Amino acid sequence: MTRVRTVLGDVPAGELGVCDAHDHLFIRTPVLPGLELDDPEGAGERLRDFHTLGGRTVVQWTPYGMGRRPADLAALSRAVGARIVAATGLHQAAHYPPESLGRIMPELEELFVSEITDGIGTTGVRAGLIKVAGAFHGLDAHARHTMRAAAGAHHRTGAPIAVHLELGTGARDVLDLLCGELGVEPRRVILGHLGRFPDGVAQLDAARAGAFLAFDGPSRAHHATDWRLPEQLAALAEAGFGRQLLLGGDTTVPGTPGMPYLLRRLRPRLVRSLGEELLEAVLVDHPARAFALAEA
Repeated sequence: MTRVRTVLGDVPAGELGVCDAHDHLFIRTPVLPGLELDDPEGAGERLRDFHTLGGRTVVQWTPYGMGRRPADLAALSRAVGARIVAATGLHQAAHYPPESLGRIMPELEELFVSEITDGIGTTGVRAGLIKVAGAFHGLDAHARHTMRAAAGAHHRTGAPIAVHLELGTGARDVLDLLCGELGVEPRRVILGHLGRFPDGVAQLDAARAGAFLAFDGPSRAHHATDWRLPEQLAALAEAGFGRQLLLGGDTTVPGTPGMPYLLRRLRPRLVRSLGEELLEAVLVDHPARAFALAEA
């Protein structure tokens, strides 16, 4: 039986229900000063709205050192009745003080493994995925180091690897490193933000490699490609890659419609381009496969 590691413990993958495959209940970064998501009450309101609309699981991609609040995640999961998957991992270097990076980088793989197997800090809340990030149209030294640690932790724990693609670029470089050089199975990799770079050839290339493709942040008006989401998903499905699609709200700043918008507004719109059956699979069946722990 495959299982997913949530903040309240492991559950059968088939019990996730409707899933927001990429979002943030809590996140803070010096890159966006004054725009933190750091309010448990506000997070609870968003989670309750999502749950009322039929949402049952949220996968939070907030990695190490960016305000995850694991104890609050567990409390919210209990209070609302929604499952939450937390992340370990590391974002781009710009999101951290240099002294913090200098302290953790030498033992990064051990940090990831510990947060998956033992828990985050002293909370006992265990992470269920490893979040890393590429650079713009490629990989810098920080990304390569982080992804090597993520691959090592994946092989030891079975946790899937979720990748922030900077403005949707660099998917081929990520897959060449993680899957080609470091031996991670493509089906254990989730590529985030692929829809932000409206290159159908690049999207098909990533799909052919076998990775999961997370189309996230559809409510962000400043991304000019968001309005093309229905046709992008339909093109991938028609090419035979419908089983690799995921959807997420990716709430990162206050005021983002995020996870409730995903079900309230986006779901009815996508029914017209994907059909009821495939859209149900994208929201339910595909996350159950993407976020399940592999046998380590």
